[in-house]
Amino acid sequence: MTRIHYRDYFVALFTFSYSARGLIRWVDKDGSGYINAEELQAALTNGLGTPFDIACVSLMISLFDADNNGTISLNEFGQLFNYITSWQNLFTQHDRDRSGSIDFNEFSSALQHFGYNLSPRFVQWLMMRFDRQRLNKLGFDKYIYILVCLQILTRSFSALDVQRRGVVNMSFEQFLGAAFNMCV
Repeated sequence: MTRIHYRDYFVALFTFSYSARGLIRWVDKDGSGYINAEELQAALTNGLGTPFDIACVSLMISLFDADNNGTISLNEFGQLFNYITSWQNLFTQHDRDRSGSIDFNEFSSALQHFGYNLSPRFVQWLMMRFDRQRLNKLGFDKYIYILVCLQILTRSFSALDVQRRGVVNMSFEQFLGAAFNMCV
């Protein structure tokens, strides 16, 4: 299978006039009618010339996998497709230099756009944590992964921050519950 850049991937899906069923057959290599993480990963690249991170793909599938079987149906794939397209538009908006990746300043701006006023030191830590190749930039997959993780963690935190002070007291089990929400 030929790898397609993430920007071109979404255009190509419709340019070739695939029906929804044709599209899922294109990605669904085993013909099961469902798409697993490996099949979706094979269809995407992250803008840095490498496959989408499998943890990111698994996280995205888990968000739309209604029956928790590790795969997504045609309907779930449509929802995931719309979700990824929305993230792609935001990524393009924050990729000011059009490099296909997000640098520190672009990432800081993106985080502020989403309401996260994090210290430069913490933003740098996030970049280092997810930029395994130490290129000082994030591909599309890591961008999505970090922001989805932040959403999940923020939701867990907000549920415990009933006074909206930005401070919570939690038991170890509550902490584990928030942390395990991140596990795929």
